[in-house]
Amino acid sequence: METLRGDSSKTTAAAAVPGNDEDIRRNRALSSKLYLELIPSKVPLIYSSSYDIAFMGMEKLHPFDSSKWGRICRFLVAEGFLDKKNIVEPLEAAKDDLLVVHSESYLNSLKSSLNVSVIVEVPPVALLPNCLVEKHVLSPFRKQVGGTILAAKLAKERGWAINVGGGFHHCSADKGGGFCAYADISLCIQFAFIRLNISRVMIIDLDAHQGNGHEKDFSSDRRVYILDMYNPGIYPFDYEARRYINQKVEVASGTTTNEYLAKLDQALEVAAGSFDPELILYNAGTDILDGDPLGRLKISPDGISIRDEKVFRFARERNIPLVMLTSGGYMKSSARVIADSIINLSQKSLINMESTTGKI
Repeated sequence: METLRGDSSKTTAAAAVPGNDEDIRRNRALSSKLYLELIPSKVPLIYSSSYDIAFMGMEKLHPFDSSKWGRICRFLVAEGFLDKKNIVEPLEAAKDDLLVVHSESYLNSLKSSLNVSVIVEVPPVALLPNCLVEKHVLSPFRKQVGGTILAAKLAKERGWAINVGGGFHHCSADKGGGFCAYADISLCIQFAFIRLNISRVMIIDLDAHQGNGHEKDFSSDRRVYILDMYNPGIYPFDYEARRYINQKVEVASGTTTNEYLAKLDQALEVAAGSFDPELILYNAGTDILDGDPLGRLKISPDGISIRDEKVFRFARERNIPLVMLTSGGYMKSSARVIADSIINLSQKSLINMESTTGKI
């Protein structure tokens, strides 16, 4: 473990945005409709059937399981831990919402099917009319972005929120990649700064891959502390972005469950003494699972549950609202593992799977 950049290395500015642009961004966030009110019968678990990506089988050309989000919820319903009518369905992020972080030029670049095909790493997408790419690829992503942004508001109200989706940590304000077309983590945090009166956020990124997108977006923002625990021997090899990680924890290919959890304990201890957040963004990728072809780590399913439990306990013991995003995971077993972890969190009373109208 190595702390590369402490708070003193960051400037007080948000992201290099001139004052006038900052006012425009603030007004966009304030006028957004994404912050829905959570009615009593709902719990802060966010999902929409629109999350799932499927079009002519092309989704099978990428190792990411683009239907895992729906299967997570179906497992929870089948186990009796969730009534689907109590799930929070978000709105799709509109262009003005995306412009809170993204540049106009970047959003315009997504009007090219070729550009989108490079971002999602599915070459045949380049051959589709952009209207179909919008409907079957970008719209589902924007729906998940809406869920991530909403999750911060719900977490502040209820203490926690889980977006069964999101975690597009390879996308920054001006560049997508790695199956990440929109910077939902950066957007969520900027909305929280503007709408929730939050001034300090910790990102705990435990996806197997380095979160280079949010690292670049907050490279000069002292309000954001980044703990990134990742395999340095896999994508994205972004050495510039590594300079912006406050607490870098490298886990080599083949790292076992016990080794991983020991590193995590140490990392959380360091984080607790380094930063006092008002909100935690937890990027909980399951590509660390043993057998995942891209993560290349050897963490057991039980290890995932223990990992998530440790992060939730870290937040609970400090009374810090926590947003969880499901992020990467490239095996069909990931959905079951995530559902089991959520059930474990409920059984350990780290999340309250009860509405004000009764248990679900």
